[in-house]
Amino acid sequence: MWCIGQLTPQYRARMYDVLDLYALAYNPDEPVVCVDEKSKQLLGDTRVPLACKPGASRKHDYEYERHGTRNLFVAVEPSAGWRQVQVSQHRKKPDFVRFIQQLLQGRYRKAKKVHIVLDNLNTHFAKCFMEVLGEKRAAKLLSRIEFHYTPVHASWLNMAEIEIGILDKQCLDQRMATEEKMIAEVNAWKQKRNRQRKTIDWTFTKEKADKKLGKYYVDVA
Repeated sequence: MWCIGQLTPQYRARMYDVLDLYALAYNPDEPVVCVDEKSKQLLGDTRVPLACKPGASRKHDYEYERHGTRNLFVAVEPSAGWRQVQVSQHRKKPDFVRFIQQLLQGRYRKAKKVHIVLDNLNTHFAKCFMEVLGEKRAAKLLSRIEFHYTPVHASWLNMAEIEIGILDKQCLDQRMATEEKMIAEVNAWKQKRNRQRKTIDWTFTKEKADKKLGKYYVDVA
């Protein structure tokens, strides 16, 4: 169980907003997309890994070479069984804005409104789009987006974290020395998941939240 402090009205309002969103029937005109990011080190071997029996993992020496860090942006549309993963050298405002822009101009180009679930990282707010794209271009893009922010310290409400956990276990649990290798591995994993239309079955509702977390609710005067 998580370590939970007092849950304020603002916390509950944001939690209810996200849970209401997850409870909606699938609507391709207004898709729900969960977005998050993570970093991953590029690590190379100092010695050639030992070959193993068929089906077993290769044995790596405990020593390794560092080749920097890469950021991975992850977007998942849980009800549709679709995800996008993009490797970038940085996770600055332009990188995040570009990722969202590509989603809106690509898969979601015909959607009327895209609901995006995010945490509260400083690069995730509308003002960043204004800074990167300029007011006119940003306004046009943002008119088709509705952001839904998880409460502070409640990123577990973002289904992108579930997808990242699967990505970690199925793809990133190996040494990758180059960005090219990482991109190839991530793309292969993503394409397989998309072919299989792997969805996320979210069962935590507002009613369950009240039952499980109600004793932590407080009112702020």
